[in-house]
Amino acid sequence: MLDTRDWSIQEIARLAGTTSRTLRHYDDIGLLPPSRIAPNGYRHYDEQALIRLQRILLLRELGLGLPQIGDVLAKERSESSALETHLALLREEQTRLSRQIASVESTLNALKGGENLMAENMFDGFDHTQHKQEVEERWGEKAYADGDRWWRGMTDAERAEWQQRVSDLGRDWIAAAESGIDAASAEAQDVARRHVEWLTGVPSTPASVPGGDVKAYVIGLGEMYVADPRFGANYATADGGTRGAEFVRDALRVYAEANL
Repeated sequence: MLDTRDWSIQEIARLAGTTSRTLRHYDDIGLLPPSRIAPNGYRHYDEQALIRLQRILLLRELGLGLPQIGDVLAKERSESSALETHLALLREEQTRLSRQIASVESTLNALKGGENLMAENMFDGFDHTQHKQEVEERWGEKAYADGDRWWRGMTDAERAEWQQRVSDLGRDWIAAAESGIDAASAEAQDVARRHVEWLTGVPSTPASVPGGDVKAYVIGLGEMYVADPRFGANYATADGGTRGAEFVRDALRVYAEANL
């Protein structure tokens, strides 16, 4: 239950890590009026005002401008409901930050161990929406939505295991390409088999949907590894160029023609 205590503008500024000037500006634009003004002219804020200030600062952290924050607060009638919604957003942000930490740790460990960097791992937890349109154009809106929901639903341990699997595949592809073996050899085809098994674990792609054209999907993906330098970089051999990606493409085509 809220009590009748209030705090001076200086106290609130200190507690909230902001400034009195900022709080006065919030008052001037009607975003956070004080609960009362003392005889000496100082602004004071009660617990209701503190809850509102918390919401303002949280929405600022999400990148909203002050006019947008005013619109959001004006539409809300229940502080508890609003805070529950924002708590859910904060937990999503916490998950995203955990993924960023794991991504940076993975890059650091690869650098220390002299391993090849896997580009798709380096940016996990960062803004994936920049690729949303591309994914939807290639495989449809449902594929993006299902894949995003699947990834967000993973535990940290499951994500780490997934990332390790991707890293192992990349390492083994590069090693096979650099060894000079044929793309149709047993060694190369074993890596291709693991690669296809990995693809079937991604929801809503043709490799995982019953009745999907898995063969065409795998062959097309191999071609994309060569055509798109963002993906080809994951399989770059020591001499650079597209030789590694071309090896992956050829091995996947052989596997698809024989088994899919």
